[in-house]
Amino acid sequence: MTDHASILRDARRIVIKIGSAQLIDWRTGQAHVGRFYALGCEIAELRKRGVEVVLVSSGAVALGRPRLNLPAGQKLRLDEKQAAAAAGQPVIIQAWDQEFSKHGFHAAQALLSPSDTESRRRWLNSRNTLETLLSLGAVPVVNENDTVATEKLRYGDNDRLAARVAQLVSADLLVILSDVDGLYDADPTSNPDAEHIPYVEEVTAEISDLAGPTRAETAGTGGMATKIAAAEMAMAAGCSTVIARGDCEQPITDLLNGGRATWFQAEVSPESAKRVWIANSLAHEGKLFLDEGATDAVKQGHSLLAAGLTDVEGRFGRGHAIRLVGHDGTEFATALPGYDSDECRALVGIQSDEIEATLGYKRGYALVHAADLVLDEPKIKQSEGASS
Repeated sequence: MTDHASILRDARRIVIKIGSAQLIDWRTGQAHVGRFYALGCEIAELRKRGVEVVLVSSGAVALGRPRLNLPAGQKLRLDEKQAAAAAGQPVIIQAWDQEFSKHGFHAAQALLSPSDTESRRRWLNSRNTLETLLSLGAVPVVNENDTVATEKLRYGDNDRLAARVAQLVSADLLVILSDVDGLYDADPTSNPDAEHIPYVEEVTAEISDLAGPTRAETAGTGGMATKIAAAEMAMAAGCSTVIARGDCEQPITDLLNGGRATWFQAEVSPESAKRVWIANSLAHEGKLFLDEGATDAVKQGHSLLAAGLTDVEGRFGRGHAIRLVGHDGTEFATALPGYDSDECRALVGIQSDEIEATLGYKRGYALVHAADLVLDEPKIKQSEGASS
């Protein structure tokens, strides 16, 4: 039997998504305190193993209902849902922080909207915030910013939001905790002969068709269809996905012990997927020209520092694809700069410790981080391929 649990054991950065149906008793609108406690303990154990965790937690709307006298199970208008989210967010972040504090770390609330992950500039800002929180030892607790979302501009479910977060932080694994233990070839609630599917190599049309309709009768808003869509999004970014039950005492431990689940294994790593995306960027909006020392350093895998910059061409924003030009005038890499074109012009040739004094702020020590550039593939000379 294939040991799919090794995907989890080998992961160093994980996004865990848990839905309202696992955290909230939808008949009463109250929290399942034991579920918060159990997952808090599981996350603490992961951290002890050196794993970084981002938690995507539903439940704010459900927890906000009783505070505003909105009955559980009643369909809400958009404005009522936004109000319930505003009332429930303090409750859910406090619940998570209380559990995490028992283990010596804290929760940090992060609310995202589609514009935060679709706009390149806001994508970078969101990524930097989450990365900083992780580096400081906090567990980011992410939810959709329902208080400002509209029906046309929203994720609509936290499964797809979790996939976007996995892309943001270059996670190795997305764990979707649900009220089912994965994907079946038929609806197991109505077909006792339905067979469980433990592993999906590729999300095909046939796999998507197995998901069935989105459910709306419980505290959650998604169903298997949104989970499969999330898995496909995550896999495209090099992040594997697992769908498993979250309504148990030790959901992560159960997975590590080979518990039933459906695994979607990405064929490439997050780093490889990102490099392919950068290398295949078609629209290059500008160029950075490097001196000899910077050219050699970048080619050896180092970040591009302002001290090695000699000139800037074009107008571009942070994170927009540009080309790097070596001291000999040859373009040799595609990059996503951490500073825009005007900022780069102001920083030509200065030392990294002078950036803040020059701009009045500092986003990082490098103009282009080594993880955000890809060297061109070396071209084979025609003479080498010619027959003698």
